[in-house]
Amino acid sequence: MLRVQISQLNRVLARSYATAAPPHALVFLEHRQGDLDSASLSALTAASQLGGQVTGLVVGSPEEVPSVVEKARRLNGLNTLLHCASPQYSTPLPETVSPLLEKLLSQNSPFTHVVSAHSSSAKSILPRVAAKLDVPAVSDITSLEHDAASGSTTFTRLIYAGNAISTVRASSSIPIKFFTVRSTAFAAAGAGDAAESEVNALDSVEVSDVPTEHISTSLTKSDRPDLGVASRVVSGGRALKNAETFQSTLYPLADALGAAVGASRAAVDAGYADNSLQVGQTGKVVAPELYMALGISGAIQHLAGMKDSKLIVAVNKVSASLQHCQTPVIRLQDPDAPIFQVADVGLVADLFEVVPELVEKLKQ
Repeated sequence: MLRVQISQLNRVLARSYATAAPPHALVFLEHRQGDLDSASLSALTAASQLGGQVTGLVVGSPEEVPSVVEKARRLNGLNTLLHCASPQYSTPLPETVSPLLEKLLSQNSPFTHVVSAHSSSAKSILPRVAAKLDVPAVSDITSLEHDAASGSTTFTRLIYAGNAISTVRASSSIPIKFFTVRSTAFAAAGAGDAAESEVNALDSVEVSDVPTEHISTSLTKSDRPDLGVASRVVSGGRALKNAETFQSTLYPLADALGAAVGASRAAVDAGYADNSLQVGQTGKVVAPELYMALGISGAIQHLAGMKDSKLIVAVNKVSASLQHCQTPVIRLQDPDAPIFQVADVGLVADLFEVVPELVEKLKQ
């Protein structure tokens, strides 16, 4: 009798541990001109780390969606792909896309998580849907861990311009956990030759009297790599003096390296570069293999956007003592500029002499 009772108790305990629903993530896949955004591929990688099913969602115009679906269905880690095409989704607006997500997530939804890149579009859409469903959202996460037993998910995210790490736990009492992903913290998911994911179409949710109208999209066209995904970045600061000097100094070096061009906020505010090139807390967060900071002192807001780079090279000319140096510096006169505290290689010299010489060396 005792053995029977223990056996029955074990079955009860087993059932209690199985009450947490297995994770099932919905990933909002963004795209532009028929190509998936690389940041969304990083969001897919993050969703795969939850350890459950992963469903992708592609929304767009009838002209673009078919080609995007063909590319997305072959992505590694994707089990199912949902797509919805409508003229009103040609330029996804929060007011038009949110009702579709609300409908998808409201009635007996199988999804436990909603994931997207930390893009300007997703930052407008996901919190809006989360508020409608009366659940919280966690933004710009750098890591995650899901506890299958309890159904809770723990995230980390940077705060105070990257100087502290906040750990946030979303308990099982939150039915759907919304979060956006810092793309530089997760590798981009690739396409595989294995079995393709299941593809299903969704009916659009038409919205009348949309209060917001998309007027136009202005994109900076360049033959150089995109700043957000480039493996090499050359950035300039206010020391470049003006827009003409910024271009004549940085562009030859960037072309010689096959690098993207970035700028500090001071350079952007001074009109040296377009704001699409701004690197930092209020600009783009990058983590390339090589980051060259030229004439950048290293304000905390700028460091927050680039200090995860694999190799940081700083060139800056200032005047002070050599004390408190923590960076190997070549021909150095002063390591006190904040940029040298995160740099792997620092060169205190006149960048207008160093950069042309470096370009000549690279061309040889």
